[in-house]
Amino acid sequence: MHPGFFNTKLEYLRGVGPQKAATLNKELELFTYGDLIQHYPFRYEDRSRFYDIGDLTDDLPYVQVKGHLVYKELIGEGPKKRLMARLRDQTGELELVWFQGIKWVQSRLKLQHEYVVFGKASSFQGKFSIAHPELELLAEAQPTAGFLQPVYHTTETMKRRFLDSRALGRIMRTLIELAKDKIPETLPHHLIDKYRLMSKAEAMMNIHFPEREDLLQRARFRLKYEELFYVQLRLLRQHSVQKETFRGYICSNVELITRFYNDHLPFDLTNAQKRVIREIFQDFKSGRQMNRLLQGDVGSGKTIVAFICMLLVIGSGYQACMMAPTEILADQHYTSLKEFAEALGIGIGKLTGSTTKRERAYLDEMLQNGQIQILVGTHALLEDWIEFPKLGLCVIDEQHRFGVAQRARLWGKNPEMPPHVLVMTATPIPRTLAMTVYGDLDVSVIDELPPGRKPIRTVHRFDKHRLRVFGFLKNEIEKGRQAYIVYPLIEESETLDYKDLMDGYESVSRYFPDYPLSIVHGKMKAREKDYEMARFVKGETKIMVATTVIEVGVNVPNASIMIIENAEKFGLSQLHQLRGRVGRGAEQSFCILMTGYKISKEGKIRLATMERTNNGFEIADIDLKLRGPGDLSGTQQSGVLNLLVADIAQDGKILQEARHDAQQIIADDPNLSAPEHQPIRHHIDSLRKDATNWSRIS
Repeated sequence: MHPGFFNTKLEYLRGVGPQKAATLNKELELFTYGDLIQHYPFRYEDRSRFYDIGDLTDDLPYVQVKGHLVYKELIGEGPKKRLMARLRDQTGELELVWFQGIKWVQSRLKLQHEYVVFGKASSFQGKFSIAHPELELLAEAQPTAGFLQPVYHTTETMKRRFLDSRALGRIMRTLIELAKDKIPETLPHHLIDKYRLMSKAEAMMNIHFPEREDLLQRARFRLKYEELFYVQLRLLRQHSVQKETFRGYICSNVELITRFYNDHLPFDLTNAQKRVIREIFQDFKSGRQMNRLLQGDVGSGKTIVAFICMLLVIGSGYQACMMAPTEILADQHYTSLKEFAEALGIGIGKLTGSTTKRERAYLDEMLQNGQIQILVGTHALLEDWIEFPKLGLCVIDEQHRFGVAQRARLWGKNPEMPPHVLVMTATPIPRTLAMTVYGDLDVSVIDELPPGRKPIRTVHRFDKHRLRVFGFLKNEIEKGRQAYIVYPLIEESETLDYKDLMDGYESVSRYFPDYPLSIVHGKMKAREKDYEMARFVKGETKIMVATTVIEVGVNVPNASIMIIENAEKFGLSQLHQLRGRVGRGAEQSFCILMTGYKISKEGKIRLATMERTNNGFEIADIDLKLRGPGDLSGTQQSGVLNLLVADIAQDGKILQEARHDAQQIIADDPNLSAPEHQPIRHHIDSLRKDATNWSRIS
């Protein structure tokens, strides 16, 4: 390995120097040879073909044209100033236009000389033009080396400092020449043979300067596989170290559970709930600390599963806590668990931001003497004064609202031994993302709804149908139901013609003068929000007009209609979360997606998906393909998705292979001490201690 070489600062590379290096540092966060060589092209251009100007069409991608420069002129004043030029070949003329860097371009343009021009051609009134083309004198143009030319991400600042994609390509060639003999192999032979992978050095050369399309595809596969393999290896090692290192309380006394099952459980559990409870019980008996993610759609019965797990912990002599992201949710959990806890003689308390000083002192005393066995609360549970003498289980609801650091603080609440941790989410996480982001947690899934739940009927309606929709709403309210109407924004924005919440509130009040309304949005104080929500829960108001703040929230079994205004502006998983606010009672529930006529292609896919299916996991997969991993379920905070070449949305198959291979290696050789695993060992040892992406050249 040549860590010294790849840690060399960029200014020492021929053709870069201190000024360009400073630009690359600031604009792209590239500091060393290792950073630059992993700044991969985002697309490739075919520079082997020249088009005749007469053959240009609007639907062509980037095109290359050669011809004589016959005209140039500066037009306009001040900010409207632009440089126009014309290129002519034997079939026609092409306009070239520049709005920036005019002075520098103008000084280089020589009339009657022959140029090679490259860019995206678009037509206006039958004339084709290219804005900000790449331009070279034909005499100086490089013979095309390989037919696929790399295109790199750059910024406007870089272009102004002569660091466009072409310039980056030239610098990259210099670096690849120096580096090609110094790139070590980072994968063991048996994996290279299994997938017929090209070597790491070959892959690096072909990702930047591919000779042929097939070599580019092989280079990409090699680098994607390696990246996902190392992501999985890191998570699985973390997981196995956690399991080996942290002992956990053994909880095996089922007496309380038996009493609950026989005397107090008001309904039969679904098979999915029973399966998940068995998985958790196995963890509780193992003597190792549990870290488990419980996924289940809205209304699938996660809370009752969590309560049954608490009973096993309490029956074995320990305490449990449950943390929710909002006071409303904490109240809801507390109310639903209190009835069961009291029937079994279990002490339960609640701690939120609005708990008074006096109540806190009382809670603390009851916790210390063991009279409170379950504490439900918000972030307030993380405060320093809260101490549990025997905390055996932490349940965290809506995981993506809490950071990793907050989870860690809960573990620290028990100095003797870390408690078991059960993380719950109603945001369905696609399998590939769960394997990556939560790869250090065991995953359980509740994938069926309780019997008697009717699937929510979802329909898409245009704005012109509003009166019919309101008429339908009126009928349902007459039957005693309640409804949500959700808007995307709080106040009108000049640029976006969204239905503004306040506007909406007024028109709903005009149409329904006899019904009391609630309004909830993000700019209200927590106390005001809670007051409005409480009125709706009690049935004092019939319609809740809101922004998306109700996305994770209250259980109102009587609310059976969800109207989402400007539904095309919402992401799929958000639409699914909002729809999950209804359908919690025995009545048929409805979700109505309102839109205007202008809907993007992706918007249409989202609406059609919502109409077609209620399956959260199918929806999450489609959402991931449409949006990319982005910040789905707080992944950014985890630092895991710091990917250079792989794409979680597209590369699920490679990810599964990579995870399977990493699992086998960890199982056979947890310390990576076998001779065949030395490339992995050397590579990991060469990394910085804080590296999150282990496939990087350090």
